[in-house]
Amino acid sequence: MLRVFTPGDEMALAEIDHARATLPEGAVWIDMINPTREEELFIERVTGIEVPTPEEMLEIETSSRLYAEKDALYMTATLVTGVFKDAPESHSVGFVLTPVHLITVRYADVVAFDRFAGHAERTPVLCDTSAMALVHLFDAVVDRLADGIEHIAGEVDAISRQAFRRARGRGQQRVSNLALQSLITRLGAVQDALSKSRESAVSLSRALSWLSFSAPREMALGPHLKSLGRDLNSLTDHASYMASNITFLLDATLGLISIEQNAVLKIFSVSAIVFMPPTLVAGIYGMNFDALPELHWQLGYPWALLLMLLSAILPYLFFRWRGWL
Repeated sequence: MLRVFTPGDEMALAEIDHARATLPEGAVWIDMINPTREEELFIERVTGIEVPTPEEMLEIETSSRLYAEKDALYMTATLVTGVFKDAPESHSVGFVLTPVHLITVRYADVVAFDRFAGHAERTPVLCDTSAMALVHLFDAVVDRLADGIEHIAGEVDAISRQAFRRARGRGQQRVSNLALQSLITRLGAVQDALSKSRESAVSLSRALSWLSFSAPREMALGPHLKSLGRDLNSLTDHASYMASNITFLLDATLGLISIEQNAVLKIFSVSAIVFMPPTLVAGIYGMNFDALPELHWQLGYPWALLLMLLSAILPYLFFRWRGWL
């Protein structure tokens, strides 16, 4: 699908058919969404540039993602999608900047592009030139990325509160092993989203740094790119801090699981020790000897029960006194 933005008094962001002979007059931004080969050939014919293919955008070398050809600047950035849906995915998006057009090539729905399109329709000055369109589009992408990282930070805080929650009043509220295992699953999902978001921030930062040196001076992109660069640096630093926080939460959650398991084993150990003296008493009075002093005693049975009860209670009280329970 092809969408073309034409600013002016009668601004328009409309879908066009590749069967047309030319683009609308004054077209600035050409957004190619899952383009077919026919649509690629159409854009190449009317603009005189080569549209990057999906295979080319998947290249990881910097020289293959950031380069200049004729009067066009080619940039490929990795953008993250689906953070708010808990289904993060990374997609390569191509940007081609010429003195007349901004061409974007993508094979995924990116919310930031749709938001920028809405803003551009309400404020056509955002797309006065192809360079301004690119800068403001990058601004929308960075804003969306920041919102995603803030969403991840909220999820990390929620996991932290749940992992270390304590009951008000007496005692402590334990977190079950199943709940802790669920937290580990959530931490894994959060780490996945954060790593993809950080990858996107680093990719955009590289593209902006390259653009600041490669863009012609007459485009006057310096102040805008510096501002975006500072925003991306702060997002990268915040993502690194959150990554260390997630690592701590993962270690702490594993430690809590180990503590809970040790507490269960301690209960079984104490139970075995508590019931050992009554077993000894029962074993003594169960011996097959004729000369047992309490054998024909009328109070022998209550005495044996009382002795077994005391032998169980005294070790328990001793453990509590020493703070082992």
